[in-house]
Amino acid sequence: MSDREADPSTGATRTGEADDWHVLGTDEVLRLLEADEDGLTTHRAAETLSRVGPNVLEVKEPDPWWRVLARQFVSPLIGILVIAFFVTLALREWVDAGAILVVLVINAGIGFWQERKAESAVRALKQLSAPTCRALRDGVETSLPAADVVPGDVVLLESGERVPADLRLLVVNGLRVDESMLTGEVMPVDKGHEALPDDTAPTDRTNICFSGTLVTSGRGRGVVVATGASTELGLINELVQGPSGLSPLQVLTHSLERRIGVVVAAVSTFVFVAGIALGHHPSEMFRTAVALAVASVPESLPIVLTVAMSLGVARMAKAHAIVRSLPAVETLGSTTVIGSDKTGTLTLNEMTVERVWTAEGFEDLPLARTPQGCLRDLMRAGALTNEAVADPDDPLSLTGDAVDVAMAHAALACEAVTPDERAATPECDAPYEPALRLSQTVRTDADGRRVLYVKGSPDVLAHHAERLADDSGGRPVDHDLIEEANHALARRGLRVIATAYRTLGPDERLPEPMPTPSGLTFLGMEGMEDPPRPGVAEAVRSCQRAGITVTMITGDHPATASSIAGRLGLVGDSPPVTGQEMARMEDAELAERLAHTPVAARVTPQDKLRIVQLLQREGEVVAVTGDGVNDAPALQAASIGVAMGRSGTDVAREAADIVLTDDNFVTIVHAVTQGRVTFSAIRKATFFLLATGIAALLAVSVNVMAQGPLLLLPVQMLFINVVTNGIQDIALAFEPPEGDELSHPPRPRSEGLLSGVLWARLALVGAWMAVALLAVFRWSLDQGYSEEHARTLVITLFVVMNFYLVGASRSEHRLLLTMNPFGNVLLIVSSLAALLLYYGAMTWPVSADVLGLVPLTATEWGACFLLGLSILVIVETDKLVRLRLRRRAHRVAEGR
Repeated sequence: MSDREADPSTGATRTGEADDWHVLGTDEVLRLLEADEDGLTTHRAAETLSRVGPNVLEVKEPDPWWRVLARQFVSPLIGILVIAFFVTLALREWVDAGAILVVLVINAGIGFWQERKAESAVRALKQLSAPTCRALRDGVETSLPAADVVPGDVVLLESGERVPADLRLLVVNGLRVDESMLTGEVMPVDKGHEALPDDTAPTDRTNICFSGTLVTSGRGRGVVVATGASTELGLINELVQGPSGLSPLQVLTHSLERRIGVVVAAVSTFVFVAGIALGHHPSEMFRTAVALAVASVPESLPIVLTVAMSLGVARMAKAHAIVRSLPAVETLGSTTVIGSDKTGTLTLNEMTVERVWTAEGFEDLPLARTPQGCLRDLMRAGALTNEAVADPDDPLSLTGDAVDVAMAHAALACEAVTPDERAATPECDAPYEPALRLSQTVRTDADGRRVLYVKGSPDVLAHHAERLADDSGGRPVDHDLIEEANHALARRGLRVIATAYRTLGPDERLPEPMPTPSGLTFLGMEGMEDPPRPGVAEAVRSCQRAGITVTMITGDHPATASSIAGRLGLVGDSPPVTGQEMARMEDAELAERLAHTPVAARVTPQDKLRIVQLLQREGEVVAVTGDGVNDAPALQAASIGVAMGRSGTDVAREAADIVLTDDNFVTIVHAVTQGRVTFSAIRKATFFLLATGIAALLAVSVNVMAQGPLLLLPVQMLFINVVTNGIQDIALAFEPPEGDELSHPPRPRSEGLLSGVLWARLALVGAWMAVALLAVFRWSLDQGYSEEHARTLVITLFVVMNFYLVGASRSEHRLLLTMNPFGNVLLIVSSLAALLLYYGAMTWPVSADVLGLVPLTATEWGACFLLGLSILVIVETDKLVRLRLRRRAHRVAEGR
């Protein structure tokens, strides 16, 4: 007796090892489940259903709308504005309060809209569950809703049916199942019912049928061992429902927001307390603290981020990449590792004959000539012993078993066979039989000869052959020669299929079913694989030049994966790591192994997820590409998930952030470029916004310490930050690429939203702007100007300085004079529009009264423009000095 006992709630063993069913014989499985080959009784099934629940995938309910809305006010910057709003209300500063409220509503609306984009990956998974199935109840075949299937039910399978639950097979007859959605392997899997070794990998458990997979041919009968959440599909469902991580941009912006929030809160509190200590009235200091907070907070930053990423979305759409999550636009630009599925992503997901062998030698396809002799016979045999079905409207469009389609395509392409010959009804045929490892058919050729064609495993056909075909009429079969050629094709990672024939006598009739063939003439072998997509090898090289590591993560066989990896330039100094090896490795050991191999093969969805999470813990920004259900958990957990749009499953598309409509890995390179352009635009815009905030923070703080009147009103700062600067800041998002995006590695992980160069430049620019504003304010008051007039001069100088600064912000390193002045026409228009808006607000009595502005003379405007030009001089001088230092360092390095 076995020491295992079934858990009636899940069908798992008492030890909790639900994947042990492949180890047991069929009698032991039935005993543990307290079932038999005639299925369950209706009463027993009902009891089990009430205990274990329906065979469905549970869906995690999304957060309610009010909770999503409340999250929009958790940000430190938004919190500061909320406090400022209530303070201005208490002080009855209605204009200031109204302006702050408008900004809060806009920011919360944008965040709420983004979060409420409901993901439907789980619904897509549920669509893979069979709606109905055939099962034995009370010993009678019955059609059941798949949701009512329970552990112990005996399910019947036929070609075209979807498996309703995880089954341990009891009886099979030529059963083949498409498991590509779970394994990524193109070829259908031949199923059996014999017990397997304990260490058999999940991808190799041929006596198990997994829920959601599709029967492609044959028949079978299996007992249900797992339903719902306990199935392999259920485990993937649970993984897909896990939380998505923050994108690198979100991490950086949240970090920046926290830092700004802490600084602004600390400085505002200090100014408020210090002002009261210096004798200022509390109400005046409240208003000053609010003005300081409003001046320092980059209110338009969320809007700029959304605009920049939306622009990236539009550009990516033109390059066949549909972005489903805005932060995904930038994430690709910061990617350091791309973990790509093989089948359908790096490859065509289409078996193709690549190389053939006859006694005359090897030939690579496509052929440069029409085949003759034994080569022609080889191609014909593969196309005529074939169950691929042609489209009635297009004889060259074929569907069916991947091997049959590949061999038929190869023969039709080189005109070794015609569509009419393939369409002719054979005299008799026997489909592929896994036990015999061959298929056979009898055809009548153009000369009236009846020919038995056989296709199957090379060693099997060689065993049944007496002669080896060649162009000289044939010779005795040479088993060593055939075995050597077979190994040569297999070493290239090719799936090898042999063909043979025998001419039948005029009166020879084969019985039904067809007997095992004998007396064959061995024609040759066809080696096929799912080839790389055109352009992928070049795309991989582009990624490598850009400092991005490309790793293949596939459920396919290691030899096949290695072959494709070699053709794509993915070369390491150790063989592929497999799922079985991973199960024995600690994370540190696995990380070391992944550093030396670009291929992980024969991996499960859980293995893929583990690799992604491990790389992320190592500090990598991981993008994952894939098209199958097996890719969905990794797509969900990755920093950026990229799914195939044409060949991909709904599950993969719904779990991804980006969908490639052309299923082309090459498109990812274009998307990486656009991601870096997007981040560069955000970086430039952030520098421009923070320069204004730092200048205002310094100027207002120093002015309070100097016991001067209020330097800036809250409504004035909101007008500058949101209206004038906001227009120009948004235009920076339209800055075109500088052309060197893929010539440098991803930005260092330790680098924030701004580089060290920009932080230093920010301090320089902010300090100078603060000094200039304070000097103008003090000079105006000393000249006897009113406070409104003095503030107007300060605000005007601020607006003009930002007009120059936005131009200097177009590039971090390049001098403005070396750039195309009309490269960003929108920026020119928006900068002029900002000046005109400000001028209109100053001269229109209604807005001037609200903002506390007075008209200025032409001389005062001219003075502001002249003094504001100093910002452009400072920034461009900083660029020039740093450029010369880099060139000098480069010359010194070359001299060494």
